[in-house]
Amino acid sequence: MRRTALLFILFFISVSLQAQSNQVLVRKDGTGYRLAVNGNDFFVNGMNWDYFPIGTNYNYSLWKQPDDVIRAALDYEMPLLKNMGVNSIRLYTGVPAKWIRYIYEQYGIYTMLNHSFGRYGLTLKGKWVANTDYANPLVRELLIKEVKGMVSEYQSTPGLLMFLLGNENNYGLFWRGAETENIPMQDRRSTKDAQHLYKLFNDAAKEMKAISQSHPVAICNGDLLFLDIIARECKDIDVLGINTYRGLTFTDLFDRAKKEIDKPVVLTEFGSDAYNTKANKEDQEYQARVLVSNWKEIYANAAGMGKNGNALGGFTFQFSDGWWKTGQTSNLDEHDVTASWSNGGYLNDYAPGDNNMNEEWFGICAKGPTNERGTYQLYPRAAYYALKEVHQLNPYGAEAKARAGMIDNIQIADAALRARGDKAAQQSEEKGKLYLSDLQANFYTFNTGGSLISTPKEDDPATTGYPTRLGFDHMQSFNIGVTARPAPNMMANVQFNVLGNVAENPIDEVFYENRGRKITVNTPTGPQQINSNNRIQLYRSSFNWNNKLFNLTGFYRTGHYHWGYEGDFFGLYPEANYGPNIDIYNGEAPFGFEIEGKKAIKGLKLAFGPELWWGANPAILAKYSRKLAKFDITGMFHEDITQRSGLQSSFAVPTPKTRKAALTVSRKFEKFSFDIGGLWAGQPLNGRTFQLMRDGKVYQDQIKTQDNFGGKIKLTYSSGIVNWYGLASYMGLVANGGVDQTRTFTGWRLKDIGSGNMYNVLSGVTLNVGKLQIAPNFLWQKPIEGPIPADVLAPGRPRNILDDPFSVRSNRETVAGELLLTYDPTPATWMYEWDNDRAEDARFAVSADFVYRHLPTVQDAAIGILGNGRTTFVFPGSAPAEDLWEVNTRIVSKLNPNLGLIANLYAGNGQANGNDKRTINRYGFDIRTIYKKTKLIAIGKFNDWGPFDYHRDFNLTFPLQLIADLSTEIGKPDWFIMPSTKIGVRGTYRTLNKYSPRYSPIKTIDAAGNWVPDPNAIGFPDGNEWEIRTYIQINIGK
Repeated sequence: MRRTALLFILFFISVSLQAQSNQVLVRKDGTGYRLAVNGNDFFVNGMNWDYFPIGTNYNYSLWKQPDDVIRAALDYEMPLLKNMGVNSIRLYTGVPAKWIRYIYEQYGIYTMLNHSFGRYGLTLKGKWVANTDYANPLVRELLIKEVKGMVSEYQSTPGLLMFLLGNENNYGLFWRGAETENIPMQDRRSTKDAQHLYKLFNDAAKEMKAISQSHPVAICNGDLLFLDIIARECKDIDVLGINTYRGLTFTDLFDRAKKEIDKPVVLTEFGSDAYNTKANKEDQEYQARVLVSNWKEIYANAAGMGKNGNALGGFTFQFSDGWWKTGQTSNLDEHDVTASWSNGGYLNDYAPGDNNMNEEWFGICAKGPTNERGTYQLYPRAAYYALKEVHQLNPYGAEAKARAGMIDNIQIADAALRARGDKAAQQSEEKGKLYLSDLQANFYTFNTGGSLISTPKEDDPATTGYPTRLGFDHMQSFNIGVTARPAPNMMANVQFNVLGNVAENPIDEVFYENRGRKITVNTPTGPQQINSNNRIQLYRSSFNWNNKLFNLTGFYRTGHYHWGYEGDFFGLYPEANYGPNIDIYNGEAPFGFEIEGKKAIKGLKLAFGPELWWGANPAILAKYSRKLAKFDITGMFHEDITQRSGLQSSFAVPTPKTRKAALTVSRKFEKFSFDIGGLWAGQPLNGRTFQLMRDGKVYQDQIKTQDNFGGKIKLTYSSGIVNWYGLASYMGLVANGGVDQTRTFTGWRLKDIGSGNMYNVLSGVTLNVGKLQIAPNFLWQKPIEGPIPADVLAPGRPRNILDDPFSVRSNRETVAGELLLTYDPTPATWMYEWDNDRAEDARFAVSADFVYRHLPTVQDAAIGILGNGRTTFVFPGSAPAEDLWEVNTRIVSKLNPNLGLIANLYAGNGQANGNDKRTINRYGFDIRTIYKKTKLIAIGKFNDWGPFDYHRDFNLTFPLQLIADLSTEIGKPDWFIMPSTKIGVRGTYRTLNKYSPRYSPIKTIDAAGNWVPDPNAIGFPDGNEWEIRTYIQINIGK
């Protein structure tokens, strides 16, 4: 019994000691500096490690995933690291302490914990500040508070090796722009900023050590820049961390560090990409050769190895490729081969004037596709096997000097041969140069019903509208995509849609597959029904050729972004991402290609195509931007080739053929910026006649040269918690630009619409009070020539965009005010970023926007589409003058990795696009919830328009619309509408009244003798229609 108790006590003591944090010290002797863990010498064979599945970017965090996913990722990759001799990894703050402990206890790998120290921005008084000013007392207070909190939280964590502050923050000091070279170095702004940065580093180190001295404190510097200031200001740091990329050799790095600062050095980043830009192919051997050479120098400079004795080790950059790094938010599923910077130290592919460093290819392991769980496989490159041999050397071991020669005997060719099997396995996953990249199968059933509606219970041959009947139907739709990669820098993809049966009873009668409905054609032998109509159709296509001189991108029904952040001040090239609408209305936009110049033609962009955005005329656009002195100058030219005819939706009506040119000059100062530009547009319309009103009488005039000119100026000021902007423009009668699609400070809805025939003024302020942002905004606009009302005497008439050179629609006279309130406790994932649905990580964030528009006049006529979906017509007038208001609220709550909610609520009044005089009062909600692999969508609309454009055109509303959609997926559901493998059920319920389509309480005989619905019959209740839809979607690929 006593023996059992003694064994238990010894076991308990052993476990307790193992669970205690390690004592890590830097010590110096006659041979140099060494790192000691619990009294034992420890040389850092480190790795920069992260986890980003293909398709994700910097907004993804492994540590926010469910525990089983985290454990699966660690249990797969940590053994690979341990196998190659890695004993420590570099991780950023955000990793829970329990996983540092898990990595250490399961695999014996330590963690260097890295606080970015404001490198990528920080939150000050509730506002996200992208560029950190280390002289700001608020910044000092915040950063010291954060690093003290880090020490308090992690100091007792088993497996913690040391703390690291920053990540080459000295490079971030140049955000204010280039400096004049003849300013003395000591007087330059960046030098003064560096003094504040390094002093704050040192103050932070002292504060951290006041809490605990169990772990060294290091800083991470970009090479040896400002080494003299570091030596002067950072006397209390323990270790100098250096990110350095010098190629095969570090040259004088260790020599200078010993001579000028005499601090131990750990290389926090170094390495080589695995892509050869010259040869345009992967180059595993050169990457391995660089890393072996780098580690040879690190070992040679370790204590006792005969050289400087100041190297504690290093962290190879990096373990696996980062597919998100080139575009950051775009092409996340493509392994980009764009070289983003030039480095003459890498001689295998260096050429003067050319970039040769490929950010997405630094991994010593290639990355496999993401599975439904969100994890992936790795495929070691030659560098992995070479470093496995390198790390067998212990510079602190017996006869280390004698054994150092083993590094020279490492055969890179042998490592490359060992990696061939991994390469073959990777290629089998990637399918080679031509492969089936997308396969989507959709199976639907529809069960519909209702009362007091015109939809017949059974097929009626005399019925030409849809739905054709109530009851049951089914549909099948398949997407098949093929991708070709003739070279690593060229890719083409094409997708086709194939139809099975097309349902004829869905209550939302407009959808992509309805092109395959049965049609009746007249033949010499009489009417004949065609059941297999248009069964195969090109769905989308794209290609990309990334040449040294240009980047060519082609697209068909594949979206592109606007050029608003690239100098397109007048919005001549709008964004063309239309979501599900492009399918609903069977649109073909965008259709064309873009060319972006490089090297000698850098700054040039061209776009050409039949329909570059929805409703665009066939056109060519050119943009050239360059910096002169400190000014950004952009010139643009737009030429319509011909006039488009035909349209799919009333919100994409082609405008008259035009020609445009614009010139913009911009300048950014530290807190102030301005943009000023001139526009010349509409010259082909010169000489066309138009009507105008004076004192109630209609006159006729012609478009003149002066009507082609417009101008705009925008000023911004940003200081601490206050931001302000002001904008003013004058746009001639036919000087049409486009809607401003850029975001200024926050998510305001009142924006410059860019229309011709208008002058306007906008101004807004944001004020941050803690975590709350208060943002009032103001708009005043007025057309140069006002609208012509519908009751004017003939031959006067309201203008329209098809028959006249201009019209008054969204540029109607407006005085508007807006108040936007935002509570977002995590502004780094700002509420108004385009991907915030995915990226937002707050447990609770909310925005509330109130907009009031005083609209004292009518508009000119809008364009509508008849029921056949093809024929256009002009409405006889417009809705009356009416003040409009709206409130929009968005709530985001990400409670944990398994549970989140996004709710959009709205209320307000509204008018038809057509000429109906009724003003509606509408409100509703849209709530999406994800719990593990289950997604629930709930939508409610009250007294609102239906889902299609013609509903608003003709002011067709439903008293009540309810939708509930419940689905479960193989993987984790996406907040966006994306293809996936899932099964679900969707229910839709609507009530109908006299303002609703298909409402039919009774039927009467019209003048032609036909029985038709009479929605105005008195004494009948509301009708209703409902649909229960089941669906199975099987998806492989994007």
